[in-house]
Amino acid sequence: MIPRFLFVILCFALWGLAPHQAAQAQEKPKILAIGDSLMAWHRIDDKSIADSIAASLGEPVLNRAISGARIIYGLPLTGAMGLRISNQFRDRERYDWVIITGGGNDFMLGCGCARCDRRMNKMLTADAKQGDIVSLVARIRQTGARVVYLGYLRSPDMDSPIESCKDEGDAFEARLAELAKRDKGVFFHSIADLVPSGDRSFHGLDMIHPSRKASKIIGQQVAALIKRADSGR
Repeated sequence: MIPRFLFVILCFALWGLAPHQAAQAQEKPKILAIGDSLMAWHRIDDKSIADSIAASLGEPVLNRAISGARIIYGLPLTGAMGLRISNQFRDRERYDWVIITGGGNDFMLGCGCARCDRRMNKMLTADAKQGDIVSLVARIRQTGARVVYLGYLRSPDMDSPIESCKDEGDAFEARLAELAKRDKGVFFHSIADLVPSGDRSFHGLDMIHPSRKASKIIGQQVAALIKRADSGR
């Protein structure tokens, strides 16, 4: 039997993915979004980052991101359902662009944003040549798609659950920037400086996830990046 907590996760994943996949199946979107809650947040009311990208570009974006998903995830069943971010991408499919978020839960839930060197290296080494993220990006690039890896919000210089993750976030995103330098088809977009000091309006009540305002702005920024890089849009 499936333990109850796994059953709940499976139901949530299916509930979150099925309506959007069904609605967009006939439109054959050329942009895919995968990742964690940064991308999934506000999807239920069509206000996620992916929704903002779609609105800005005037084309559908398929959003497979799942809250709680990680880069490193060991449970096979729920991992296959998408809680392992690499499983949200399917090699047989073809897209022009794939937008990725991921790594935050690996730090917060995997190592508590303390003594995370081993976990970070497993995701992405300092020279950006090895790691699970390198493997995922390589898989995507082999299909011809270009990649945008999106960084994370920072807290507005006030108490929040993510304040202790700042050093890990900075180090991780420096590696992502290095990864992007190695391939003209890979882009890293930082939102580390998006939140003004003392401004709580870019976060939800939990001070972790983006507000609707932030999701809209981030989506517009990613869309602008895609437009600059892709003359066909």
